[in-house]
Amino acid sequence: MNAERTDLPDAPEPAAGPTRSATSDSTVEPTADSAVGTTVEGVATAAVVAEAESVVETAVEELVEPAAPQDPRIAVVTGAGSGIGRAVALELLAAGWSVALAGRRPETLEETASLASARGGATLCVRTDVARPDDVAALFAAVHERFGRLDLLFNNAGTFGPGGVPVEELPYDAWRHVVDTNLNGAFLCAQAAFRQMKEQEPQGGRIINNGSISAHAPRPHSVAYTATKHALTGLTKSLSLDGRPYRIAVGQIDIGNAATDMTARMGSGILQANGELASEPVMDVADVARTVRHMAELPLEANVQFATVLATNMPYVGRG
Repeated sequence: MNAERTDLPDAPEPAAGPTRSATSDSTVEPTADSAVGTTVEGVATAAVVAEAESVVETAVEELVEPAAPQDPRIAVVTGAGSGIGRAVALELLAAGWSVALAGRRPETLEETASLASARGGATLCVRTDVARPDDVAALFAAVHERFGRLDLLFNNAGTFGPGGVPVEELPYDAWRHVVDTNLNGAFLCAQAAFRQMKEQEPQGGRIINNGSISAHAPRPHSVAYTATKHALTGLTKSLSLDGRPYRIAVGQIDIGNAATDMTARMGSGILQANGELASEPVMDVADVARTVRHMAELPLEANVQFATVLATNMPYVGRG
């Protein structure tokens, strides 16, 4: 225990003058030095506040008006004369993209272009059979000549082939036509896009392959279509890996029952896995187009590898 000290001198008497509250300095007149300190402190505080306000204002502006993407953005859409291809082309054009419309029928491509005339982006119609290497080469040469670069390939062209034909009765020519269109055509277009995206400045771009619910589970009597869609998944994965060094992002959208001419028979009844006929719900094709646009407009540092978009109540999860 410390002993109390008794040898300390008496505390001096306080000097006369105004009293000072223990909790307030309001009775003390500032000296010249303290006034300067207060001014400097006030200026510093004001500067910090102004900087904070500037940061907040900039953040708000970026939220309201995001940085403009590269302009123009250039896309190739195959199978653009109808269905999903047309819907995606129109969605991209409405968002300011310029789009090369590729397909086998020039009249339907021109129809798509006429629907897009008021949507903002430029169009280029190129008659293309994606199963023919020379047609594909001509398509991408035309795109390079017209636009100078390529930011997106939507690999959409495809065919179901003869429907309802048992595997033992499927003609080889029919099988070959489906494989040539759905798989070989997708490869040829992706290869041409790779070449251009790899060499252009700035380097890179995106490829989105149109898969299908049939890339996961088949319908009865759909051997050619289902085989090609399963193969397309392998193509997507391989392209995605090979594209990494060149900033080429590759993904796939698997679509179920979008309302197009190809799915018109869904309402009247379609063969199910249990052998029965049943009508199936469909969804608006515009919902597919918006999903493709979302995938397309991601920065190349981000990629939707696989997306599944389907009519909510279609019998997919329980198929088989």
